[in-house]
Amino acid sequence: MTFDFDARTALIPIDVQAAFDLTASSNPAMESNGLRLLEAWRTARLPLVHVRHDSIKPGSPFAPGLPGNALRQGYTPRGDEPLVTKTVNAAFIGTDLDLRLRRLGIEQVVLFGLTTDMCVSTSARMAANLGYRTVVVGDATACYDLVDADGRNVPAADLHRAHLATLHAEFARVTSTAAVVAALTPQHAARIA
Repeated sequence: MTFDFDARTALIPIDVQAAFDLTASSNPAMESNGLRLLEAWRTARLPLVHVRHDSIKPGSPFAPGLPGNALRQGYTPRGDEPLVTKTVNAAFIGTDLDLRLRRLGIEQVVLFGLTTDMCVSTSARMAANLGYRTVVVGDATACYDLVDADGRNVPAADLHRAHLATLHAEFARVTSTAAVVAALTPQHAARIA
């Protein structure tokens, strides 16, 4: 799978926040893979828009002002990197994300973050429906066990795999951190500068 990442492509880390316990997730390597993506993307000097969930639900650890709302170490915007805040699962609903991307001339988005089955999946579906070529970095996402309507536990690994499969089938190209980083080699960055 080859990629063409240029100034019309934006990286969008979604909800990489302190309230998430990554050791209990489907993918404890999510955080380190995400940091690799950020480093490679910044080195290539491509557009980057951060997304944070500012919950309005009473008692939520993601509420503004609580420690869990903060972006995890290494995930805070640098310099003039924009931060979009949302109150629902989709990064495009009730925010100016689509407007920001359109003003930048973005045609393709690369998404990663938390959680695979909720905010990443919902945002990827919306991005595709809005006409963006959409890439999801599967090994830089993670999710958690859930209980289904019958009260049975659904393991996080199964949810993770199923959601990535659904996204791949219809909404996005699903790839790995290594593939994205390889596409952002110094030669590639020089070619797109």
